[in-house]
Amino acid sequence: MEYRIIKSPTSGTMDILFRRKGSASTIPIEHYDAVGMVQGRLIDMVFAADIAEKAAGVVVEDIKGHCPQNLIMIAIFGDTASVEAAIQEIRYKFNEAKTGEIR
Repeated sequence: MEYRIIKSPTSGTMDILFRRKGSASTIPIEHYDAVGMVQGRLIDMVFAADIAEKAAGVVVEDIKGHCPQNLIMIAIFGDTASVEAAIQEIRYKFNEAKTGEIR
């Protein structure tokens, strides 16, 4: 899995992400000042989306792309602290899953 956080994304960056969203949002994406991006296998991205939404007040969207390795990406929209907390929790939970610990 790969992770990136963009703080204060430009309008051009947001245009790219919004054009690539997988579907219409059921939750409006407003009041964000950061976007976290996580790329990996579909099963992991669904798990990561659930973790992110439970960990912090963020909105998660799937982002369409053209990856020959069949990887997908999710974007996590929110304030900087919430996006950072969501990414941190995703990393923690995946590390937990690798070591067999359950919290």
